[in-house]
Amino acid sequence: MISPSALRSVISAFNIYGEFIGATPYGSGHINDTYCAQFNQGGTRIRYILQRINHKVFKDPLGLMENIQRVTEHIAAKTAAEPDSSRISLTLLGAKNGRCWHQDESGNFWRTYIFIENARSYDTADSESQAYQAAKAFGRFQCLLADLPAPRLQGTIRDFHHTPRRFAALEQAITADIVNRAIYAKAEIEFALQRKPWTGTLLDAGLPERVTHNDTKLNNVMLDEATGEGVCVIDLDTVMPGLVLYDFGDMVRTFTSPASEDERALSKITMRFPMFAALVRGYLASAASFLTSFERQYLAFSGKLITFEIGVRFLTDFLAGDTYFKLHREGQNLDRCRAQFKLVESIEQQEEHMQSFVESTGLGTRSSKS
Repeated sequence: MISPSALRSVISAFNIYGEFIGATPYGSGHINDTYCAQFNQGGTRIRYILQRINHKVFKDPLGLMENIQRVTEHIAAKTAAEPDSSRISLTLLGAKNGRCWHQDESGNFWRTYIFIENARSYDTADSESQAYQAAKAFGRFQCLLADLPAPRLQGTIRDFHHTPRRFAALEQAITADIVNRAIYAKAEIEFALQRKPWTGTLLDAGLPERVTHNDTKLNNVMLDEATGEGVCVIDLDTVMPGLVLYDFGDMVRTFTSPASEDERALSKITMRFPMFAALVRGYLASAASFLTSFERQYLAFSGKLITFEIGVRFLTDFLAGDTYFKLHREGQNLDRCRAQFKLVESIEQQEEHMQSFVESTGLGTRSSKS
């Protein structure tokens, strides 16, 4: 935890006027350190989001910030004439060094966003309406970036959703077993090995490359507190070239289970079909105009694959000694893995029904691969 005096020093590097009141930890992210900073500006309390970028995970923070600046400015320009346009995209605040980031004396990279008021995020979906609105927001995010001009965005994490390489990393972790934990995950290892043949399916399908978010958890979209509508897509560190199915698959993973990502009571975990149907309707309501029939064909499968991939990543981190994801308790990565694999099982049981629903929607897709 960074000290209050250090936070004060960091926030003073950005172009914010007024009296700094304080900053407190904010959100539930696994990677970066996030704070809500408050200022007194003419008698009004104004909030900002201050983030320290985890440069152990994001090894090119300058390239990452270039991506975010390009994406946010592109969306802002395309939506400038819309009502409430300032809440549609994150807005980076400039630093006094003339850049959109600040590097402190310890070498840490920081950024500041304008706080999006009267909206909030959720860790689990409580209603089909939430799922619909969030999926619509993510689909619109992709649509707004479909015409992002060259150059190609930089990859902020190598092979982030490259499932075969994620699986290869798991196999290496199983073989090395450097902290002697494989004995505690025998069932999970066997579960994963049985499903290895899935791993190359999306990469072998010849799908077009898009600008994608790559981390479409429910808590990465802000919903309006009054209307419930999707307002703004947040957490843009992994916005980079990818497949739209990575995004949709992660929505299925995050939205359809009523339980948390690290739920220990596995009986609570199930793929709720009504939530899946709401995701499909919401996503296609904003993304159907640019999707190909091949992309649409794999919507249901993508939920199973990405859920499996994330479970593989949690299992790999557990076997490697918990070096990547933040932990709040002992064994949390194994709990996360078990929860993902239980959801995979539930998707497997309903996959035929899911596929039939996707095929029944008939929402304006093209018939080619690109």
